[in-house]
Amino acid sequence: MSDARRTDAVLLLVALVWGSSYLSAQTATAALPVLLVLFARYALSALACLGVVAAAPGRGPRRFTREELRAGLPLGLTQAAVLVVETYGVAHTSAANAGLIISLTIVLTPLLDRGRHRGGLPPVFYAAAGLCVLAVGLLMAGNGFHAPRLGDLLMLGAAVVRAGHVALVGRLTAGRAIRPLHLTTVQTLVGTGLFLVPAARDLPDLVHADTATWTQLLYLALFCSVFAFLAQTWAVQRTSASRASLLLGTEPIWAAAVGVALGGEHFTALTGLGAVLMVTGTYWGQSVERAHRAAGVRRTEVRPAEQDIGCPDTPPGDSSAPAPPALLP
Repeated sequence: MSDARRTDAVLLLVALVWGSSYLSAQTATAALPVLLVLFARYALSALACLGVVAAAPGRGPRRFTREELRAGLPLGLTQAAVLVVETYGVAHTSAANAGLIISLTIVLTPLLDRGRHRGGLPPVFYAAAGLCVLAVGLLMAGNGFHAPRLGDLLMLGAAVVRAGHVALVGRLTAGRAIRPLHLTTVQTLVGTGLFLVPAARDLPDLVHADTATWTQLLYLALFCSVFAFLAQTWAVQRTSASRASLLLGTEPIWAAAVGVALGGEHFTALTGLGAVLMVTGTYWGQSVERAHRAAGVRRTEVRPAEQDIGCPDTPPGDSSAPAPPALLP
C-alpha cells in the first residue's frame, strides 16, 4: 500500500470510529447514567493521554506550558458542554440521526466564526445551510411529521454548541505554540474534574458494570477519543487539508451505516431523504466555504508592503485543515 493510500485509510478509519461512537454511547447510556458514562470516558481518556505524554520521545519539555493551560481550561469547559448535550441526545434518538444531525457543525462553524471570512460568506453557502435545515426537519419527522423528539432537539443543540467550541479552538490556538496532544490532555483533565462530583454517587454502578458496558466505555475513551485524535493528527500532516476534510466528512455516513447494520435501526422514506440531503448539504457547504477562504488567502498571501518591512516569508497554511477535534465527538 502506498503512503497516500495508507494515509487515506487512516482518515477513513478515524471517520468510521467517530461514526460508530454514537451507537457505543447509546449502548453505554442504556446501562449507566449519562454523567457516569461521561466521567468514565473522560477519566480513561485522561489516563491514556497522560501516558502518551509521558512516553512520547521528547523534542521539548513534557510539562504543560502556560499557553496550553490558558487555552485548555476554557476549551475543556466548552468541550464538556458539547458532550453533555450530545450524550443526552444520543440516549433519546437513533445513532443514525445523531450522527447526521451533529454534522450540521460543518456549516454552523463558519457562521459562528465569520471574522475569518472578509466580506461575509457567499450566498450559495446559505443555500447549502438551508438544505441542511430541511434535512434536519425530515430526520426529525421519522414516520411522519409530528412534534420534534427530545433527542433530535438535543443533537441540534449539540451541533450549535460544538460549532461554537470549534470556533473557539481556532481563536485560542491561532498563532500560538500549542501542542495538540498537551491541549487535549488538559481538556480531558478538566472534564474528569467536572464530572467527578455529579457522578460520584453512581460510582458503585461503574464498579459493578458488566463486561459489555466496560467494553463500550473503553472503546469510547481509547478508540473514539485518544486513538482517533492521534491518528487524525498523524494523517493530516501527510496529506492535503482538503482531502483530509473530505475523508473525515464521511463520519455521518458511517454513523448511519453502523446504526442500521449493528443497531437494528432503519430508515423510512422521509429519514432516508433527510440523510441524503444532510450529506449533500454539508459537503456542499464545506466546499463553498473552503473555496471562499482559499480565495481570500490568495488575495492576501503576498503584500509588498509587508515584504518591504521585512516580514518573514511564511504564507499562511491551508486553514481548511480540520481543527484538532479535542476528543470530539
